[in-house]
Amino acid sequence: MENEAKKIILSGIQPTGVFTLGNYLGAVRSWKTMQEQYNCYYFIADLHSLTIHIDPQKRRQQTREAFALLLACGIDTEKSLVFVQSHNKCHAEMGWIMDCCSQFGELSRMTQFKDKSAKHPDNINAGLFTYPALMAGDILLYQADYVPVGADQTQHLEFTRDVATRFNHTYGETFKLPEGYFPKAGARVMSLQDPTSKMSKSDTNPKATISILDDEKTILKKFKSAVTDSEACVRYSEDKPGVSNLMTIYSAVTGKTMAEIEAEFAGKGYGDFKAVVGQAVADELRPIREDFARLMQDRAYLEEEMKKGAEHATYIANKTLTKVKKRVGLLLEK
Repeated sequence: MENEAKKIILSGIQPTGVFTLGNYLGAVRSWKTMQEQYNCYYFIADLHSLTIHIDPQKRRQQTREAFALLLACGIDTEKSLVFVQSHNKCHAEMGWIMDCCSQFGELSRMTQFKDKSAKHPDNINAGLFTYPALMAGDILLYQADYVPVGADQTQHLEFTRDVATRFNHTYGETFKLPEGYFPKAGARVMSLQDPTSKMSKSDTNPKATISILDDEKTILKKFKSAVTDSEACVRYSEDKPGVSNLMTIYSAVTGKTMAEIEAEFAGKGYGDFKAVVGQAVADELRPIREDFARLMQDRAYLEEEMKKGAEHATYIANKTLTKVKKRVGLLLEK
């Protein structure tokens, strides 16, 4: 699986629901090609999900689904390392050590802590506060070269680099300083009902969002009701956000340019346009939905892949953890 010449990219996703079409076209689809260029380590961040209270059975089911979804999206376990975070005990141990290397002041300045505290005022737990320290441990355990980051994660990466630098200065050179990975921007997909807002799985309007597991009939129906305008002209323009959003989606799925799309639908109405876009999306997502369904039916295979991934991840992470324990003066087991 590993090629020493390749750089390491590490990314964790929380088991909090199915990817939207926006997630898929904006980022997830590129993961399949990334594994050809890098040593990719992907993990299901179930320990991080504990900061929010959900039904335990639902969490277990969502964790299994998230793992299967990565495989269905083209992540090859022969090329990439895929595992569940809690299956590797090194994460919890490293998280505590990173807690003890983190300053209260820098943790209190984390924007995400403030945002999540405001959203969940009845559950401002310590895990929510120390979340970045566990994330730093996740990254540093694997000596990652790159971490894919969005706008909401840049602060956490800087925190990780600060903690690693502090540890290296105090205990000796131990950690590689990870850098942000900013892939070529994927399609920016907006809500089908409010094209001025990004498509989001938390949207309360079911017509606004396409799940990558939606069936063909549902996809076609949602595109049929997508917001456009009264001009009845397929043209890409800032003053036509609904139509431009549909063109962006169609371009991302087919590879066609905006000029080619405008020519294809010249003289045609929005009804024809929406139907073609919907069908193209349905065709793109069908193999993922089918693979996901097949994987979820083969529980023994999923559990074997989880076990294999956990064993490999533990082997890699334990090398770093053992070095860290020695550095801080913990007495190692013989």
